[in-house]
Amino acid sequence: MPRIFDNIEKNLLPALQETLLVGERADFCVGYFNLRGWGYLADSIKHWDGGDDHCCRLLVGMQAAPSEELRKAMRIRDQDESLDNQSALREKRRLAEEFRRQLTFGIPTNQDEAALRQLAVQLRAKQLIVKVYLRHPLHAKLYLIHRQDGNNPMTGFVGSSNLTFAGLAHQGELNLDVLEHDACNKLADWFDDRWHDRWCVDISKALAEIIEQSWAGDRLIPPYHVYLKMAYHLAQEARAGLVEFGIPPIFGNTLFEFQVAAVKIAAHHLNKRGGVLIGDVVGLGKSLMATALAKIFEEDHGTETLIICPKNLVSMWEDYVHRYKLHAKILSISKAQQALPEKTRRYRVVLIDESHNLRNREGKRWGVIRDYIDRNDSRCILLSATPYNKTYRDLSAQLALFLKEDIDLGIRPERLIAKLGGEHEFIRKHQCPVRSLSAFEKSEDSDDWRDLMRLYMVRRTRSFIMQHYAEEDSQGRYLRFPDGAKSYFPKRVPKNVKFRIDDADRKDPYARFYSEPVVDTINALQLPRYGLGNYLTPKPKTPPTPHQERIIEGLSRAGTRLMGFCRTNLFKRLESAGPAFLLSVERHILRNFIVLHAIEQGLEIPLGTQGAELLDTRFYDEDADDLQLTAATEETADDETDHETTTHSSIGNSSTSNGSISNSLRSETDYRSRAKQAYAAYQGPFRKRFKWLPSNLFAPALADDLLADAQALLGVLASCGDWRPDQDTKLAELLKLINKTHAKEKLLVFTQFADTARYLSEQIKARGMLRIAEATGQSADPTELAWRFSPESNAKRNWVAAADELRVLIATDVLSEGQNLQDCAIIVNYDLPWAIIRLIQRAGRVDRIGQRADRILCYCFVPAEGVERLIRLRQRVRQRLIQNAEVVGSDETFFDDDDNDQVIRDLYTEKSGAF
Repeated sequence: MPRIFDNIEKNLLPALQETLLVGERADFCVGYFNLRGWGYLADSIKHWDGGDDHCCRLLVGMQAAPSEELRKAMRIRDQDESLDNQSALREKRRLAEEFRRQLTFGIPTNQDEAALRQLAVQLRAKQLIVKVYLRHPLHAKLYLIHRQDGNNPMTGFVGSSNLTFAGLAHQGELNLDVLEHDACNKLADWFDDRWHDRWCVDISKALAEIIEQSWAGDRLIPPYHVYLKMAYHLAQEARAGLVEFGIPPIFGNTLFEFQVAAVKIAAHHLNKRGGVLIGDVVGLGKSLMATALAKIFEEDHGTETLIICPKNLVSMWEDYVHRYKLHAKILSISKAQQALPEKTRRYRVVLIDESHNLRNREGKRWGVIRDYIDRNDSRCILLSATPYNKTYRDLSAQLALFLKEDIDLGIRPERLIAKLGGEHEFIRKHQCPVRSLSAFEKSEDSDDWRDLMRLYMVRRTRSFIMQHYAEEDSQGRYLRFPDGAKSYFPKRVPKNVKFRIDDADRKDPYARFYSEPVVDTINALQLPRYGLGNYLTPKPKTPPTPHQERIIEGLSRAGTRLMGFCRTNLFKRLESAGPAFLLSVERHILRNFIVLHAIEQGLEIPLGTQGAELLDTRFYDEDADDLQLTAATEETADDETDHETTTHSSIGNSSTSNGSISNSLRSETDYRSRAKQAYAAYQGPFRKRFKWLPSNLFAPALADDLLADAQALLGVLASCGDWRPDQDTKLAELLKLINKTHAKEKLLVFTQFADTARYLSEQIKARGMLRIAEATGQSADPTELAWRFSPESNAKRNWVAAADELRVLIATDVLSEGQNLQDCAIIVNYDLPWAIIRLIQRAGRVDRIGQRADRILCYCFVPAEGVERLIRLRQRVRQRLIQNAEVVGSDETFFDDDDNDQVIRDLYTEKSGAF
């Protein structure tokens, strides 16, 4: 009786191996041959000499896939299936390619590599000869072993097992052994008939070459070839984008080659994944590339675009939209909360410029914009040269604008998973989908984030563009405009400007303002208006109403962070310019006395700034206290609460005929009188501008701390005295730069504060310079000022008259993002931003495509005796903030990164690496 081999009770593989060991040759016929599977039989025939009488002849049927068989079976009429030589050769190549593809499946192992190398050796030695049967599909499964034995010369196995590990030993099969002589002879004849068929083709040599040329080959592959292979696959999506999309004709030859490539790759990401982040470094033309990208989708899919950008870039985007006939609506980011309700028109593409401003998921703007994109299933284009600031959550917050946290991204944070011990351990610990944005947020590994951002971000550096797209001449590397003009990549040259501080001279304003008593007084301030939640009475006589309870909840969420911003802003203004510091101190005193007036009279307290963004110079260059005080001096009521429309007012400040700045409110009595007038205005037509709480909800300590801070700051005013511009050595050095060092060149002067910008502009104009203007958040149209300053780079030469063109532009960071100012090659940092990355953003305004100068001069002001004075000041502020746990915000990296001190030192010693 024949034995049954079903791989359940009895496996076929051991019986086959034992029989081969006593045989001298074998004939196999199978429908499918797994190259790796041969490893389980290779050792059983390695003692054979090879050749026709001492080898294994393997006949492979290579039947068609089930779908192909069904297609043939369902044909309406029969077709001639006869073969010719050309068809046979074509089929041979196809089958060879199928075997080659086999080797790409699964993860290579040492065991697989050894088995495949042994297979190649046995094919070359003719221990194994492989043919494919092409006449028709052959599904047979026959294993016939010959040996020198008169009683049992042949042993056969027939059934359902293919020559694979699964077929021989793993999955359930049905096979029988055949020992009867006549049956074995008939099987041998059947095999020989097919082995010698005209359309049975030998592929042994081709298989050996496939193995030897694969990862299993014993030849060493040059590392460069491995690199090319990896680059080829990593660039697959980029290559797809370059082929799939074209630039709209309206752009003509406006775009450089590197910009064309970026647009096409971004189009692929946007089309495939619903969002893309264009993150090229500053100066490479992201706005123009994004316009081209939006235009592609308008022409290909009939979409319209919603452009959300900072207020100061609205005019710039209006110009792009008009110039390239883009169907788009432009919305200032500060208007998003009011302008994106449920009924807002549907835009299928949303473009967000300077998207790093939406790093805070807790912010209302982020939530409103995210809901709009989700509600309308909009594709999202993000633009930012600085998408990452301090943590990888900066990146995830921007991606989350269009990605749901649990959506399958197709990739996992592999390094984190490996560190935790596998996927199951990751899920046990973090309880989130492993291929989601939430999973990546758990990782701090840069390689994990690099893998993720490769799917969503297009980012090139200046060095990359210079290496791959630029030409070179004796002057340096450059890009060539369509008209033949050259745009060079200039060298950034840091320079410092020293101004004198004489501590022995009581007339020296900087000696008085930078003195230790002034610094210590600011450090000791309680700042109660920014921590009102700390002064609430536990059990007030009259409990708060539900509306008042909601306001109180907001107070408790504010606290130390607001206090930290307020304290640092006072120090920043002190470092920036005396007038800015004086104005801020005066306003702070007056605001304290306004609240004191309400408490002493038993009236409601008008709540000032409770949003940290109003104290963050990333968003507002005005004094937050001034935004509140201005209401008391305006002539008409205005229900608009957007602070962008608030006009500037110099409360308590006056200028004398010689330009000196003095304070008209010197005593506590004067401030109390003015506070009473201001409170009356607040209670009148401006009531809607404030939130109000009864004064009886607060403990008496609030009045004590308000008065103590006000009196301490009055002491600061007395110590500092009046500010006389004619004694301002820092201003004098700026005037020297403008009038002597660079008398015929354009200068772009940056400061953090609108008060400083106005002071500098007034003083320079007073000395006869007329082609000057200041650009601040209060400017009606900062982009128009940018065009007047840099008409060539903005294609506005015909629009700007010669008499209106500016030579000096003094700007806050309202112009540090998005604007083209490369008609200028000189930047002056009048005050050093405490977030050093802004220096890079500022330099990027002039170091851009279209710059004709071979170098960019970047000036920074520093006291003559060295930078250590400023470093000590900042360190003392940092220490105070840490002691009080006053967190100042993610962009102020100065306060939690001591390495920035060294960056500042390098900058002031004119080390090129500082930029």
